[in-house]
Amino acid sequence: MKHRGRHRRRRRGRALRAFLAGTAFALTAAATMISASQATVTDTPGRPIPLTSAADLGELRLEREPVAPADLDRLAAAMGRPVDVGAVLAGADHTLRGADACTADEKRALPAAPAATRAYCFGAADTASLRPGAVTAPGDSPDGRWQGERVLLSAWSGPASDGDEASGEAGAARVAFVDADDPDHLAYTWALLAVPADGGRDYRALASAVTGMVWYGSTLLVTADGADGRALYVYDVGRIQRADVESAAVGRVPGGWSAAGARFVLPAVGAYRMPGDVRIGSISLDRSTFPDGLVASEAVPAGSDRPTRLWRYPVGLDAARTGLPALDARGRALPDAAYETKVTGVRGVLARGSDWYVARAAGDADGRGLLGRLGDGGTASAKCGPDGSHQCWSAPAGPLSVTDGTGAVWSQAGRMLFSLGLNTIDRSLG
Repeated sequence: MKHRGRHRRRRRGRALRAFLAGTAFALTAAATMISASQATVTDTPGRPIPLTSAADLGELRLEREPVAPADLDRLAAAMGRPVDVGAVLAGADHTLRGADACTADEKRALPAAPAATRAYCFGAADTASLRPGAVTAPGDSPDGRWQGERVLLSAWSGPASDGDEASGEAGAARVAFVDADDPDHLAYTWALLAVPADGGRDYRALASAVTGMVWYGSTLLVTADGADGRALYVYDVGRIQRADVESAAVGRVPGGWSAAGARFVLPAVGAYRMPGDVRIGSISLDRSTFPDGLVASEAVPAGSDRPTRLWRYPVGLDAARTGLPALDARGRALPDAAYETKVTGVRGVLARGSDWYVARAAGDADGRGLLGRLGDGGTASAKCGPDGSHQCWSAPAGPLSVTDGTGAVWSQAGRMLFSLGLNTIDRSLG
């Protein structure tokens, strides 16, 4: 997709960045004041403890479950030729507001420290019944571009039940394809995350919160809550289909195909199961290792006293399976490193070498979270306010994603989509 007025937008982009940096981000002042009760919260979980036994690593294995190629071909034949990411971005029909146009209530979701350097907000009407999830950019690109386009994906899910199961919307997950080429004007459109059904003659919505998401090559990995026995779903950004009927329904309808109001559909090309009651909470890409790694944090049930596990799967080097975890001789993906930690309520995870960065909930699940780093050098948490509170991160804490070449870390909370540099996070952690 070609853009006009690129130089004008670049000038506006420089002005925006200068405004954000020069004000030391006025949004920080608009953030919720840190209370005395929050200041009593400390975070001293100790160093992560390595898990090395075959039994420990086996509990974290992934078992591959591909969708039959014939099912995907049947669906594509019925829906029409798939479109590419550029075509999706060309159809962007919604606009993200810049930070200065977001309300004070919306900006309370932003971190108090370290402060965001770029921030935007989704429209209230567009996301009124949706829950924010993970955010990602093309992870193996040095600058977050896909085929020349700077693009972000922002995941959202419908309510767990909206009282109208026949509509197909209950819990339905979707992603906003965000055209991020112009930092002054981010536009987006919706694509429903779907799962082929009836041998590719139909599809259903992925009914799950998307708490983690990684885009690598043409592969998009998203977490699932395990309700259908699957921990991860696999999507291919080269298999985006158009929805030609606008309605609340999902799947084949009279006159064509509907996607709960979204203009596009991403049908899953595969999934992964995990044994027992292990559930993945968040995922991200680690490019500090060879091969690259897919890192994960565990979703520990509320009220459980079980330690939280963090682990890394090596990304396979097979060009035919770009972006997917490497498989052993038995067709399983096993972690090459795993740890347990006393940190609870992990909502986002990043890894760089031996350091693990975690965004975690604290106290009220919708309140301000904590951002910390765990590693061989010890532990550290960001602090803010005159009382040195650790509850400084977004409200609530959300997933983390980093663009390797630029070092930009993206997250979202409430209706706010925001980023800051990994180096800024490191400075805040000392």
